[in-house]
Amino acid sequence: MPLTRKQKWRIDKVQSEKIARADKAASKVESQIDENDKELQGKVITRYGQRQLVEDENGKVFQSVSRQNIGFSVAGDRVLFQRTKNDEAIVTAIYPRNNELKRQDKLIAANIDQLWLVVALEPHYEFELIDRYLIMAENLNLSIGIIVNKIELANNGNEFLDDFIHYQSLGYDVHFLSVKSKINIEIFKNQLISKSHIFLGQSGVGKSSLINSLIPDLKLRVNEISNKSKLGKHTTTNTTLYHIPTGGDLIDSPGVREFQLENLTETEIRNGFKEFKALSDECRFRDCKHISEPNCAVKDALEKGEININRYHSYLNILT
Repeated sequence: MPLTRKQKWRIDKVQSEKIARADKAASKVESQIDENDKELQGKVITRYGQRQLVEDENGKVFQSVSRQNIGFSVAGDRVLFQRTKNDEAIVTAIYPRNNELKRQDKLIAANIDQLWLVVALEPHYEFELIDRYLIMAENLNLSIGIIVNKIELANNGNEFLDDFIHYQSLGYDVHFLSVKSKINIEIFKNQLISKSHIFLGQSGVGKSSLINSLIPDLKLRVNEISNKSKLGKHTTTNTTLYHIPTGGDLIDSPGVREFQLENLTETEIRNGFKEFKALSDECRFRDCKHISEPNCAVKDALEKGEININRYHSYLNILT
């Protein structure tokens, strides 16, 4: 459901209060800037309250605030910053973002190259849930792939492969892994190099185990970031960017592991099915819902077996 006017007012009010607090903090830090210090390029690795940790090009991390009126930065943002006399920093500019990841109008992360939906044989994957994530990604114009974990639990050989053929035919990258048995992990790592990634998915599918296999010293890195922010373990609940030793970055965010589609319109839901969107211009009616309308190209393709029946059932269930 779309936000009500009252809900929007509350969101705007909270944002205004946050900006006012940030401006006050920035004014205090800005007075400590060394005039001879040049602006440096960096990346935000986490945000907590009015502050953020910014990593420079050499890997050094600075506790920072933002200059007034430049807006809020989030994990993944590329920024310009200046060091202060106390070896802290102030962010002076945020580079234009390639993309943004939001949940219920809240900005969570920026400049993401790839989302990965993690599902598993236990708890067993559900097609409708998979399709909900894909719809979300399509509407955000973010690339998304699927990771099928715990394949060591398969009772019937590779029968589960058939369930994902249609996703692959639609252009979605699908990887079949076993973190426990270390099956295909090294192959998957090669897909992560030089890109920024976020993992999504239900509890129990093995996201944490996968992350730990990709970043073996994750606990040490979490402690380092927590010590730098001076907030103890608080930052482990924040959206935080970590470097994968074999290449690439991982943005770990508890806030994006599960998404609902309550803010999407019927048209946005239809457009989230890329095979429907490709055929919609051929439908008789411009606003065809692909349910009972005559001369519907989607229904025709369904009858010919060109559209997966599970995908179509997901579509009907999500609409209702």
